[in-house]
Amino acid sequence: MSNPVQEFFRRDRVFDFVAARSHPVIRGEIDTSHGPILYLDEVTVSFDGFKALDRLSLYVDDGELRCIIGPNGAGKTTMMDVMTGKTRPTSGSAYFGQTLDLSRMSEPEIAAAGIGRKFQKPSVFPEHTVWENLHLALKTDKRVWPTLLARLTAAQRDRIHEVLETVGLEDARDRFAGALSHGQKQWLEIGMLLAQNPRVLLLDEPVAGMTQQEIERTVDLLNSLAGAHSVIVVEHDMEFVRAIARRVTVLHEGRVLAEGRMDQVQADPRVIEVYLGE
Repeated sequence: MSNPVQEFFRRDRVFDFVAARSHPVIRGEIDTSHGPILYLDEVTVSFDGFKALDRLSLYVDDGELRCIIGPNGAGKTTMMDVMTGKTRPTSGSAYFGQTLDLSRMSEPEIAAAGIGRKFQKPSVFPEHTVWENLHLALKTDKRVWPTLLARLTAAQRDRIHEVLETVGLEDARDRFAGALSHGQKQWLEIGMLLAQNPRVLLLDEPVAGMTQQEIERTVDLLNSLAGAHSVIVVEHDMEFVRAIARRVTVLHEGRVLAEGRMDQVQADPRVIEVYLGE
């Protein structure tokens, strides 16, 4: 029978710390002395002649909450793939802080350095409780039951309690993850990322399929994370973007089409033409 922990961390997930154990420890203080914590500089990604990214330059400051919007095929997923090592740039550079060259790092190394990614569809351990899911996120280098039976340190218990409070799942700590609502599963997976204390969170359509009440709670959650973490949100729900946006970047055909405050972006004729409509 296959190991469910290994299966979980094989699913194109950037926080694959199982594989990361074979690499040198690179987690440490990220140099943001020049401003950005994450930046792409004229990054091009070509697939058989098609440019998914075309000299894309993007700069994200430490603690910033940035929204990325744009039509389908604009390059949003490829951009996140470059940031997390899943896709290598054809040309250009990608850096985490001033010293970590993402184009030379593996996915596990990037995850260990402090970049966590959440995909649109929540991926949790449905047969385990919320607490156990967070426990497993803290300990990813062991089999499931030995991990769950291992004694947690006081610091680890405190960390799980802190994460539960942050994502609003304290009352659900003993519920099986499979019994949670869609929104609660999304929050749990964000919590599993937070358990690793990443500096940067990449969230792909985090409110897709949520109820209005769940969306409103997610607005509060992401606003609370900004500052302690840099949060990059790719989203199509414009009402949600308006609720959280401090700075918005619009991608089109692999390039930055516009960038600025939401009101500035909404008023840009180019954005209206290619994405927002009348």
